[in-house]
Amino acid sequence: MHLKKYLFKPGLIALIAVLNGCRAYFHQPTTIHSARLGEETSVTEVLRTLPPPKEVLATAVYKFRDQTGQYKPAETSNFSTAVTQGATNILLKAMEDSKWFLNIERENVSNLLNERKIIRSSMTQYSNSNELLPPLLFAGMIIEGGIVSYDANIITGGAGLRYFGAGGSTEYRQDRVTVYLRAIATRSGKILKTVYSSKTILSQSVSASLFRYVRFKRILEAETGFSTNEPSQMAVTEAIEKAVQALILEGIKDNLWAVDEKFAAQAQEQIAAYEAEKAEMQGTDIYGVTNSIERPRLSITPYASMLRLNGDYAIRRWKPGYGLNVNYNLTPKWGVQANGFIGSFTTFTADRSFTLDRNWRTADLSAVYTGLPFQRYTPFGSLGVGVSQTATGNGFANNLKTFSYAKAGGGLEALVSDKIGFRVMADYYIMTNDLVDDVANGQLNDSFLRLSGGISFYIGRGSKKRAVSAPVLNSSPATN
Repeated sequence: MHLKKYLFKPGLIALIAVLNGCRAYFHQPTTIHSARLGEETSVTEVLRTLPPPKEVLATAVYKFRDQTGQYKPAETSNFSTAVTQGATNILLKAMEDSKWFLNIERENVSNLLNERKIIRSSMTQYSNSNELLPPLLFAGMIIEGGIVSYDANIITGGAGLRYFGAGGSTEYRQDRVTVYLRAIATRSGKILKTVYSSKTILSQSVSASLFRYVRFKRILEAETGFSTNEPSQMAVTEAIEKAVQALILEGIKDNLWAVDEKFAAQAQEQIAAYEAEKAEMQGTDIYGVTNSIERPRLSITPYASMLRLNGDYAIRRWKPGYGLNVNYNLTPKWGVQANGFIGSFTTFTADRSFTLDRNWRTADLSAVYTGLPFQRYTPFGSLGVGVSQTATGNGFANNLKTFSYAKAGGGLEALVSDKIGFRVMADYYIMTNDLVDDVANGQLNDSFLRLSGGISFYIGRGSKKRAVSAPVLNSSPATN
């Protein structure tokens, strides 16, 4: 009954988390659906709300290719590509939605020229007319680029829980597609602007099962689950639309093309938002984690601990203690730590005929590695050496003995502000001899395990400044 009590709440939390992501489970395709218009991405509406241009740009797109050469990951060999081969169509649609470009057919221009030949031949044969067809439009700018990468399985993971034949599990995988665009002036061949964007592609699955004997020779077995895969075509579409938006705003900012003067204020607002997004992306890694925290070099961490001696007696007991860490970061990731601790330890024989109760204090110096120094949550590890003293009675006046040790530890830190963070730590001390408990037995020296929690107070400036200068915006866009 006690075990069920402790498992009920974690199981309930896991169940809620699974149900929160199983919307697809309640929308299973049990009937035939009619054809419908294509879905829009979150960037499509942003393209449509761009300020209109002063003059529409006549633009040609010859071929926007898949340059990855990537095939779909599969257990059996196949030649299905990982991303769409029709990215030119997606790009032309995005350019049309922005209302900034006059698209000119170039991808299949040979078909267009051949059809014009047929028209001229028919006009000459049936109407005896030498009337000329209107000339084809020429483009003032060419859009080039392509899908340059498709990275599969950049993040994979999952979780599961099973208890007495009942449980569930979830798995996920994240891929990433990257798109580059460049604008080229046809008169000079100059590359006016190059931009790129990326989009992650999420795949996940959830399953639950039950296997239990309900009566003699009666087995209950049930299972269910679902999986969802974000369409790669939608991810490519969103990445291309984001690149088109960036190309337009970059061109406005650099006076390559101009907006309608009536919408100059709107253009400045969108450029400001775009510059803010760029500044944020400078501190964001490929996993979407923002590196925006500046930890000062110096920190002081008072902490409380529970200590246990792993010695030669059968029974070990956890005892409280307290201490202080002083950290100084030499680089964002590496630093040194001075530590002092005062506590006690208790151990006794299995029959409780003898009890050893000692006070214990330590001082050590360690090298510290911080895994994610520019993020709010970070793991850290330490390795060092130190000395300790044991004594009986109150304080450290009776039967004082000194020992040396090596120490390894690790933990997690969570910043709640720029100057304050919470830490949980675990440290393992291996002594250089086996006499801490006054008994030398076996091949292993005495050791200690300490679990701690404390508050870090940071002092001074950040260990690495990551300031980004504010964007300088033109008061009004210049015309071409």
